[in-house]
Amino acid sequence: MSLIYWTVTYSIKYILRLMCRVDAEQLDQVPEHGPLLLVCNHINFIEVPLMFTHLKPRPVTGFAKAETWDNPIIGRLFDLWGAIPIRRGEADSNAMRQGLRALSKGKILAVAPEGTRSGDGCLKQGNPGIVSLAQHSNAPILPLVYYGGELYQENLRKLRRTDFHIRVGKLFKINFYNIGSARSKRQRIVDEVMYQLAILLPSQYRGAYSDLSKSTSDYLVFL
Repeated sequence: MSLIYWTVTYSIKYILRLMCRVDAEQLDQVPEHGPLLLVCNHINFIEVPLMFTHLKPRPVTGFAKAETWDNPIIGRLFDLWGAIPIRRGEADSNAMRQGLRALSKGKILAVAPEGTRSGDGCLKQGNPGIVSLAQHSNAPILPLVYYGGELYQENLRKLRRTDFHIRVGKLFKINFYNIGSARSKRQRIVDEVMYQLAILLPSQYRGAYSDLSKSTSDYLVFL
C-alpha cells in the first residue's frame, strides 16, 4: 500500500478516536486470515470509516451505495480504500462479482443486509443478497454490531465524545442443502442471520428482530 493510503487511513483513525470513545476489544475475535463475510448493522456514515480503520491491517472492503461517488471527496476516499459501488433497489451483478472476487483473495467483505441506514440504530428487515454471496463463496460469516454511534452528530454539536460500542458474535456458515432458489427460504435464512445481530444488541436496538423467541438457526452451522 502507498504512503498516501496509510497516512490517510491512520489520520482518519486518530480523528475518530478524538470524536469517539471506541469500545473495540471484541475486534480481537475477528479472524486474522482468510475470506470473511462480516455482516453488520448500518446506522449512519461514521461506522464505515471507523470500522475500516480499526480492522486494519486486515484487507477490508465493502459495498457502498453508488450515489456516494457523487461527493468527490468521499468518492476519492472510497476509491483509495477499494470500496465497491452498488446500485440499490436492483440486482447489481457487477457489484456481486466484485464482492466475490474480494473474498477469493482472502479479504473481509463487509455487508449490511438492511441495505440502508437506520439512523436510530434499530434493526430493519434484512435483504437476502447476503445469502447469494455466502452460497457462491462458501465464506464463513461473522456477525458484528455497533451502537451508540447514532448520537455522534448530536454529541459533535455539543462538543462531546461519543461512546461507540462494538460487539462480535459467533462465526458460522450457512447450510445450503436442499434450499433451492425459493425467495421465501432465502428470506428465512437472512432473518436467521439478522437474529444473530439482534442477540448482540441491547433490546432497544433490535427493531424488526425484537422478538428473540422467533429466532431460529436451522440453516446456520456454527464453527
